Amino acid sequence: MEDYFSDDDYYYSDRDSLDGLENEDSGPQWASKGPTSKVITKESLLAAQREDLRRVMELLSIRVHHARTLLIHYRWDVEKLFAVFVEKGKASLFAEAGVSIVEHQDLDVRPPQTVMCDICIEDLPSGETTKMDCGHCFCNNCWTEHFIVKINDGQSKRIKCMAHKCNAICDESVVRNLVSKTNPDLAEKFDRFLLESYIEDNKRVKWCPSTPHCGNAIRVEDDQFCEVECSCGVQFCFGCSLEAHSPCSCLMWELWVKKCRDESETVNWITVHTKPCPKCHKPVEKNGGCNLVSCICGQAFCWLCGGATGRDHTWSSIAGHSCGRYKADQEKKAERAKRDLYRYMHYHNRYKAHTDSFKLESKLKGTIQDKVSVLEERESKLRDFSWVHNGLNRLFRSRRVLSYSYPFAFYMFGDELFKDEMTNEEREIKQNLFEDQQQQLEANVEKLSKFLEAPFDEYSEDKVMETRMQVINLTGITDNLCQKMYDCIENDLLGPLQLGIHNIAPYRSKGIEKASELSACWGNKVDGSNKALPPHCGSSGGTTESDQPSGSGSSDESTFSPRKRARTKVPGGGFFDLNLPAADVADRT
Repeated sequence: MEDYFSDDDYYYSDRDSLDGLENEDSGPQWASKGPTSKVITKESLLAAQREDLRRVMELLSIRVHHARTLLIHYRWDVEKLFAVFVEKGKASLFAEAGVSIVEHQDLDVRPPQTVMCDICIEDLPSGETTKMDCGHCFCNNCWTEHFIVKINDGQSKRIKCMAHKCNAICDESVVRNLVSKTNPDLAEKFDRFLLESYIEDNKRVKWCPSTPHCGNAIRVEDDQFCEVECSCGVQFCFGCSLEAHSPCSCLMWELWVKKCRDESETVNWITVHTKPCPKCHKPVEKNGGCNLVSCICGQAFCWLCGGATGRDHTWSSIAGHSCGRYKADQEKKAERAKRDLYRYMHYHNRYKAHTDSFKLESKLKGTIQDKVSVLEERESKLRDFSWVHNGLNRLFRSRRVLSYSYPFAFYMFGDELFKDEMTNEEREIKQNLFEDQQQQLEANVEKLSKFLEAPFDEYSEDKVMETRMQVINLTGITDNLCQKMYDCIENDLLGPLQLGIHNIAPYRSKGIEKASELSACWGNKVDGSNKALPPHCGSSGGTTESDQPSGSGSSDESTFSPRKRARTKVPGGGFFDLNLPAADVADRT
């Protein structure tokens, strides 16, 4: 079976066909109030991280490394952190996260001249030791070795104190200072881990899955089951980081891609029509009526049971071999495998057909513009041709929904995922309901495609007006049918099921939401004293440049022109780049 899922074939996006055709001004609007998504670039990553740190520091009146420890523990979920604080109190909040804060310190008590390190059992001057917030004190050499081991083990984000049964998290500034004296590269790695934790540990932030990687991350505010578009143009599902695939759930799409890429149904056919040789284990196909089969390796075996035999046989039996009575369940199993293969081919062929139609229709972008240019040169009453662009946009979006509806139907009405969730009667009723809506959408999408492909630039003015009304009507009908299909899936198909792991991204009439770029404004910066400062953008070596990708919306958090963004210079020159293995990090608190 041909593998249809190469990188250049199976992946497609309505972004590929909507460039320059994004002003949809007419038609019914079903736009859902989805999450407001932001693009976090390598320049704005510090700003995004510092904003969450500032909120926690102001609420709890704590230092920056304590705020970071809390946020890493709660996966940078500020709202959850605040909820735990209100419910359990400050002491419980700190204890769970491993934060130790010395409330009172007697300044009149002089520190001892020498301190014995409990690790190396040596008396050392107090200046060569370090005491953490938890009160445990060890020599700097032991601390440094401890930190180096933990960083190399990938535990940079939560390095615990060396004391026995102490769960306190060490001060990141102490870790940085001690490690940088002996291993500056490892200190940079430590800083990098702390910075990337905002993306790696944050359930609301994910890397853009572009290849090659654009270096951006996407942050959503509310619903994690959504589809977003990065400023680089890549559209993906935020839940699984795969290509946008609604109305398929993430699990359905992962299974579908695996089934097609692995050619599992071809393997299923081999299983049905061949038997493994008991000696070399290669598949052998039976090409005659006799049940004594010979492999190319010379081994003879019984086709009925697969057991190795000799070569002596008669018309009715094999000498020295008997596998008993033939079991009917083997025939049923083979028939079931064939039926499953035909069912898969039915859904895959229709999915592939709509995928191919989408690719062919994407070429309409240029021809549509040429037709509109011809009509604009005429002296006619019709001057507004937005209906053409709107119809083309709707065609792309509806074709995409229709294409992914077939993998959804394959798993929704099959036995792989919901065998015990529905009776046969319920499955049949739901399948008929869904397929009726699917057929209506399919019929209207084909009509819309026919009108847009027609040479309407050669029509008379009356026929152009008639085509215009047909396209406007079909644009609204297909949008309405897409919305109804999503409602049917959410309310009638997936909603009543007990297995609540299948969630789909909401339908958006205007297409997948394009994330606006987060400004690189540093917000309320944090100085060396760990106190929040007044808002100030672009200071401390930052410069601005007008190179924001086109199409990015303005940021609500920006305090200057949305087309300007600060780029953070690092000590020693250059700009901070998350893609470098040993990047200089400007997060020097």
